[in-house]
Amino acid sequence: MHILVDISHPAHVHFFRNAITLWQNNGHRITIASRNKDITIRLLEEYGFHHICLSKARQGILGLAFELLEHEGRLYRLLRHAPPDIFLEIGGTFIVHAAKLLRKPSVVFYDTENATISNAITYPFATAICTPACYQGKVGRRHITYNGYHELAYLHPSRFIPNPNVLTKLGVKEKDTFSIIRFVNWSAGHDVAQKGFSLQAKIRLVKELQRYGPVFITSEAPLPSELQSFRFPLSSSLIHHVMAFSTLYVGESATMASECSVLGVPAIFVSPVGRGYTDEQEEKYGLCYTISDKHEDKAICLAKQLMQTKMLKKQWQQKRQKMLQDKIDVTKWMVRFIESLVSNNGTLQGLNV
Repeated sequence: MHILVDISHPAHVHFFRNAITLWQNNGHRITIASRNKDITIRLLEEYGFHHICLSKARQGILGLAFELLEHEGRLYRLLRHAPPDIFLEIGGTFIVHAAKLLRKPSVVFYDTENATISNAITYPFATAICTPACYQGKVGRRHITYNGYHELAYLHPSRFIPNPNVLTKLGVKEKDTFSIIRFVNWSAGHDVAQKGFSLQAKIRLVKELQRYGPVFITSEAPLPSELQSFRFPLSSSLIHHVMAFSTLYVGESATMASECSVLGVPAIFVSPVGRGYTDEQEEKYGLCYTISDKHEDKAICLAKQLMQTKMLKKQWQQKRQKMLQDKIDVTKWMVRFIESLVSNNGTLQGLNV
């Protein structure tokens, strides 16, 4: 079996990396197409994956539209003489039209309901749209759901064991109190016209959290000079090991909020809009908080309150265990589903999922 995996964002490297290894171990051929966005290329190379870069991330509606045509065109030319048996991507916008032209099945994995424009030009062309069961959008009859989150493809206990030795490189210990902050650049298609923390609030947030222990910032956007010294100094491939031992996460990334939630770390997600998965993590399991950017003061106050909570880590680990009892190993499910779909000639009819 020949599988095309298109990776357009750093988080997608993590989502697919375990499945890619398992498919390769099962004797399948994998072609990885990539997009030069943030640290995507660096992560692929750190994990030892050969890939073919087809485009560079652009900003704004016109920039994203140009990149879509560029990426799709190059993908089609790359594969037209020897098309894979199946196309896979998170979001799916870069693969579905090429797959349709080549008469091959495409599977879209997604969890972001507010990406209305990209979903509208993607979902109608996909063979299957796979989402967490908590997804709140309307997809249609080709909608396949699973009881998990994207982040459980790589942070499920069967896939990830945090290494405390990584902390020594940061000068902290396993039981120390420290926090992680994430700022995004709001350039993704689903981020158009949205924003997060103001500059003043970013500085104030760091100053408040610094009272309780070290603060580490990961940021897509340029940091002001006042915050440069807080930038996370290690390779991004190590961030999950650090997150697992952190005391608190505050940030504008839904993915990192969910990562911390599934690791049992309190997460404050600051955004104009929520997600089905962060909503469930908040309402059903009490692992995460979603706060509008219009209420950044509330987010800072909540961060201080959590830092002052006794037995905070123990409480959240108990919540995590409850969540894990309900959820699946997403990688295991994905590997089986894709292999079954190809064996079923790329059709969902009669497929046991």
